[in-house]
Amino acid sequence: MNVKFINPFLEGTISVLKTMAFVEPRAGKPYLKVDSIAKGDVSGIIGLTGSAAGSLALSFSEGAILKIVSNMLGEDIKSLNSDIKDAVGEITNMISGVARKNLEAEGFYIQAAIPTVVAGKNHSITHVMGGPSLIIPFDIDEGSFVVDVCLSE
Repeated sequence: MNVKFINPFLEGTISVLKTMAFVEPRAGKPYLKVDSIAKGDVSGIIGLTGSAAGSLALSFSEGAILKIVSNMLGEDIKSLNSDIKDAVGEITNMISGVARKNLEAEGFYIQAAIPTVVAGKNHSITHVMGGPSLIIPFDIDEGSFVVDVCLSE
């Protein structure tokens, strides 16, 4: 995967979560993921086509997504419920949108499908392109999450 695809997703994640959920995500060191096990308890996955094709997944620990969605909705949510799942799909869509806009500024035109949300311990994420994906880990005080990107030109 081309390194020029990384920063738009990094920037999109930070921008959306600061603006919509009032949290300060701290990025860790990116690494290649070679298996299909999700790194969190609930994940949003969205297919991407165009100048580059593949998929984006966001996988949140329970603590992280409860804090993010509680902040977004202005209420204290205590468990993974339908509001959480709906919000994960919307967050995935928003981060994809910011990343695609940033990629468009670099001359890449990418369209996105409708996100799918999967929840449960040890669920799997299989990217449409197959092969390894790039994981960008993030932390907030309440937990961790990852941006999981698999794109090829």
